[in-house]
Amino acid sequence: MREFITDLLHRNGDEVPVFSHRNTVTHGLLRADVTAHALRFAAVGIGDGSTVAVQVPPSFSQLEAVLALWSLGAQVISIDHRLRPAEAHVLHELTRPEFLVHPGGTAAQGFQERYGLVAERVDGLPASSPHRLVQFSSGSTGRPKVIGRSTSSLVDEVARFEASAGMARRGERLLLLNSPAHSFGLIGGLLHSLAAGVHLVFAASPTAEDMLSCARTHEVDFVTGLPFHFDLLASSPDRDALRTVRGAFAGGEMMPQDVADRFLAAYGFPVGECFGTTETGALTIAVSGTVRPSVGKPMPGITARVRNGLVEVALPETPYPSSDDPARFSGGWFRTGDRGEFTPDGELRLLGRADSLVVVRGNKVDLTEVEQVLRGHPQVTEAVAVGSAEIRAYVGTLSDTLTAQALSEWCTERLAEFKLPQHIHVMDTLPRTPSGKIIRNMEPLHASYLQAHLAGRNGEE
Repeated sequence: MREFITDLLHRNGDEVPVFSHRNTVTHGLLRADVTAHALRFAAVGIGDGSTVAVQVPPSFSQLEAVLALWSLGAQVISIDHRLRPAEAHVLHELTRPEFLVHPGGTAAQGFQERYGLVAERVDGLPASSPHRLVQFSSGSTGRPKVIGRSTSSLVDEVARFEASAGMARRGERLLLLNSPAHSFGLIGGLLHSLAAGVHLVFAASPTAEDMLSCARTHEVDFVTGLPFHFDLLASSPDRDALRTVRGAFAGGEMMPQDVADRFLAAYGFPVGECFGTTETGALTIAVSGTVRPSVGKPMPGITARVRNGLVEVALPETPYPSSDDPARFSGGWFRTGDRGEFTPDGELRLLGRADSLVVVRGNKVDLTEVEQVLRGHPQVTEAVAVGSAEIRAYVGTLSDTLTAQALSEWCTERLAEFKLPQHIHVMDTLPRTPSGKIIRNMEPLHASYLQAHLAGRNGEE
């Protein structure tokens, strides 16, 4: 990993820009800052095989710290800065880091360029596997899984992005809306941009106003983000702000087609799709756009198949540092947990999560179909359906007048009786994981609904 990072840091000249927010960092300044961080980290004992939990808000400092730790050969355990101490403690218990890297003071709201970082030693263990990046499952369906990426896995993913048609090119400015603490932001954002000579640009906050202002100021060429970023942009259209953009794609979770359609109508160019998992990295890409549920063709170097209706990917090694969930990796194949099929021209169509197919009174129901019907209501902004013998739906809306009864009538006109949600809960917004994905675990969903209900919104059927 040290050799890979050293190579990436020296691919471009000193004066070539690499990061911009209010100020700009060049490759020469980045090399100096990474070296300075590495010296400070080495002084407290961090070295080859050290395990380091990094919980730093999005910033130049966070990106530089991760590069510095990798340049020392450390295993980076990436923890979202928004997690509460109790949540972070769970991840520490799962991974047992030897060191913690965090801001010296209180984290500010939005993107900040610099934090004074603190590296402290704690009671942990050195790396017991070759994985140099450790992340966690989203937690959308239960307890997080510990997921590891080896050096070769990261190098291969960066190469896939470089070889994919339509990606941001050398000298172009990429507005990165994905969190750099999570898989795509860290690999498809930071590492690919270093490899390809792409100039990363960061918005002050994930509001439509700040995203559009940043795009206009820096005249960006490319945009990547989560579906909710593009939903916000489509809801507050400003075509002039994105006049220089030649391409965009969403990752993290599949873009609802209605959001993609509204964005295309607002800005005149489509949003593509990038599908992958934390365990594998990016797997398919359609930069120039696609009709969902297609997520494009497998990226160069990816071997994928559909077996028993489930998408599987060939991997040379397990993505789990321990024996956690070995059933998902067996015989050189990783089961993504997504149902899918390949089209005659080789594109992958996703048909929902394996756990989205439930049986209600002897009838198979795809919960994604229920969600699509609910999202089709003009006042619904987001929806999730959960349950097995009984279906519950949780719906987000900006309307003060939308009721569960109205949504029940909407569904009755469009779904067979056995597919109807038995309970519909209306909220202002649905709870999300730190990575921005909608939570699909009924317990936290219902707890969030009850909290909103007690605060004044009464939308239960």
